[in-house]
Amino acid sequence: MSLYPLKLKPIFKERIWGGTRLATRFAKALPPRTRIGESWELVDLPQDKSIVANGELAGHSIADLVNRYGDRITGTKSFPSPFPVLIKLLDAHDVLSVQVHPDEDACRRMGRGDPKTECWYIIDAEPGSTIYRGLKAGVTREDLKAAIAQGAVADLLNNISVEPGQCYFLPAGTLHAIGPGLLIAEIQLPSDTTYRVFDWNRVDAEGKGRELHIEASLECIHFDTPADLEVTTRGRLVDCDYFKVDKHQGAGGQQTRFSDGVMRILLFLGGAGHFTQTTSETTDFRGGDCFILPASYAGSAAFSETTEYLAVTL
Repeated sequence: MSLYPLKLKPIFKERIWGGTRLATRFAKALPPRTRIGESWELVDLPQDKSIVANGELAGHSIADLVNRYGDRITGTKSFPSPFPVLIKLLDAHDVLSVQVHPDEDACRRMGRGDPKTECWYIIDAEPGSTIYRGLKAGVTREDLKAAIAQGAVADLLNNISVEPGQCYFLPAGTLHAIGPGLLIAEIQLPSDTTYRVFDWNRVDAEGKGRELHIEASLECIHFDTPADLEVTTRGRLVDCDYFKVDKHQGAGGQQTRFSDGVMRILLFLGGAGHFTQTTSETTDFRGGDCFILPASYAGSAAFSETTEYLAVTL
């Protein structure tokens, strides 16, 4: 069969810090009376697998389709398993925990976990919104241990004011947190390994705090690497060993042509339009949608209004 743009069903994750903005901004059908902090747009983990929502292949997982069609989707005969990126939309109604993800060396030392490098694209930000990204210069392991005991971890982090349209790269080993009032697109390695250092003394409905992982966090944090405080806003946003992220915009009435040979993952941040599959078939898209364009697909996207999207390649 002729492969076409594959729209993926989101998987919603309840979080204590979540809200409802994924419904108001992207018209996602969130479950009622639930704080949804994350919408997993593309995932291939043991407990969560993205399912195709459109066309003849609807109902199949992306893992199954990669196994079935191979390089017709991926463009390479040596594609790794699981699918090598995970893409999320985050609604931070409240501040997230101060946390870190391990790199490959830390995973080997501890004998567990999966490495996670990521980036954050700021879709929307309330006035005064900030992120915490990396330790301030000169902070040592002993400094951080003392701050953990005193509940003053945030004082040692770089607190950065953010605006819509900015992208921040966070290599594994970077201590970080997302502040309240932010809507973020996150592109990351396919890992759910997170070690929390501090959670702002929050408790759930039963009065219990979230589990902390202080010793594991201290093992993972890069104390000897200065925090990368650069920010990108246009064109090639991220170019790392694991993935590349490019920012694009199409005006209403325009078209963009996609050549075959390269698999692309498109995350639409706003606007609307449609893909042309054949002379008689089209697939609609709108803000909040995530698509995989198979490497064998050669077609175009026509924009009915100004449309912004991120394109991820491997």
